[in-house]
Amino acid sequence: MKAVVSRHRQGGPARARRIWLMLVVAAGFGAVLVTPYLGLDSGSSRIDVTGEWYYYLLVAHIFTALVALVLGPLQFVPAIRARRRVHRTIGRCYLLAGVLPSALAAVPVALLSGRVVTQVGLTVPAVLWLVTGWLAVRAARRRDFARHRHWMMRNYALTFLAVTSRILVPLFLLAQLPFSGAASIADSAESMIPIGQALGWVVNLVVVEILIRRPNATARVQAGG
Repeated sequence: MKAVVSRHRQGGPARARRIWLMLVVAAGFGAVLVTPYLGLDSGSSRIDVTGEWYYYLLVAHIFTALVALVLGPLQFVPAIRARRRVHRTIGRCYLLAGVLPSALAAVPVALLSGRVVTQVGLTVPAVLWLVTGWLAVRAARRRDFARHRHWMMRNYALTFLAVTSRILVPLFLLAQLPFSGAASIADSAESMIPIGQALGWVVNLVVVEILIRRPNATARVQAGG
């Protein structure tokens, strides 16, 4: 156990730096995400909207998703986690002001999009977003902090879909470059967005499951990591 704690302490600063880097990336992508909607002009929407009420549902989803995207990494910073009252406050704000309203708004936004890929690709992670958040809270109430952290990792993996989907789409387009012209790629860019959304959360959950199931992951959590 002493060896585990020693490795935990040695890896703490590096782990904290990775978390802060994730926060910077999340904030940067979040700023890009919300910028077209700051003026509340439906004509600037990056997604086709069918009416004013639909637009405001979309705006509600995007702005509350930004709250979750930015607050999420703070839950994993060791120095913040050590201050339990601060950690609990951030966690509650993350879930109640970010995940919960964003997921509830995402479902009608997805279902009314008219695209099957978008309907499935966003409704499923929205439901999983709520379920993993509830399971994380339940684990914390039972004082099962290792399981709580694992569920919160899965939950933030679903939150990070906002970033991953915007990375996958350009990668998909670049992969097509040798087989089609630049004009053809530009035409297919919009159609690739739902695919990036549908695959982004799957990629994130796979990565998180690998991290959780590493042989020494549980030992680090139990040691306070």
